[in-house]
Amino acid sequence: MKSQVQPKLIIHGGAGSSLQGKGGLEAVRRSLHTVIEQVYSLLLCGITASEAVVQGCQMLEDNPRFNAGTGSVLQSDGQIRMSASLMDGALGRFSGVINVSRVKNPIDLAQFLQNSPDRVLSDFGSAELAREMQIPSYNALTDLRLQEWIQERQDNFKSTMANVIAEPELVETSNAGRGTIGVVALDTFGKLAAGTSTGGKGFERIGRVSDSAMPAGNYATKDAGVSCTGIGEDIIDECLAAKIVVRVTDGMSLKDAMQRSFGEAYQNKRDLGAIALDASGAIAWGKTSEILLAAYHNGENIGDTLEWTGNEFIGYC
Repeated sequence: MKSQVQPKLIIHGGAGSSLQGKGGLEAVRRSLHTVIEQVYSLLLCGITASEAVVQGCQMLEDNPRFNAGTGSVLQSDGQIRMSASLMDGALGRFSGVINVSRVKNPIDLAQFLQNSPDRVLSDFGSAELAREMQIPSYNALTDLRLQEWIQERQDNFKSTMANVIAEPELVETSNAGRGTIGVVALDTFGKLAAGTSTGGKGFERIGRVSDSAMPAGNYATKDAGVSCTGIGEDIIDECLAAKIVVRVTDGMSLKDAMQRSFGEAYQNKRDLGAIALDASGAIAWGKTSEILLAAYHNGENIGDTLEWTGNEFIGYC
């Protein structure tokens, strides 16, 4: 089938405070650009937006640099519980898992649930689903995350922990809870999808639910798709992803919807970021934090936001 639409792709590896050193910046850039290159080539070959989102999320979940899948942070009891969601904009269908443990790719469960009558499952339901799918048990713990947790238990904790990057030397300062990955894709058929996955904010109360498995943090329609990152509670309070998408669906341009939504978030002293696409192929990103770790393919070349440190709330192309 001949392609009718130029595909577009944008991904994020979280939001944070700062990257230190050329080595850190370039390592993050390589990680993000590798995902963009591989997933965009698949979009050009005709895979659907949902398939592209799942593929991108899997790759980001498998990279211990980011707080999702392998490299997820530990909760207050020393356990890893992850959340992920997928929304197919063409179908208007949201699915996700909340606080699932011992799986490699939570996004796989969210994808399976797209065709289920019960589309969002919490911890026990997610575990049972993983068994039904015969997903091998997987330990997502890395040595770094374990050492962070031990240090916190010893009251030696320095707030380098739940940043989006799993290498303390890359981080100048950070706030817990910003670690998330996300993908938004527009395929050759003109359809949109969004996916988001997280290991949580670290040391949280058992049972805490992140925004990543809510429409507040991940949402798409036939008009636009958004994946959020940052402090989950702030994203939920703004209902950020759904707010931006609804504004586009109601006729606002993506640029204006992002500008207005991030202006409101700034006024409300929120700490968050987001990536977005619309059906026309417009690409946008926004942040109230200092750094947004995002990369995109605009149909011609790859760009990223790693050195975007200005005072403006949004970027656009």
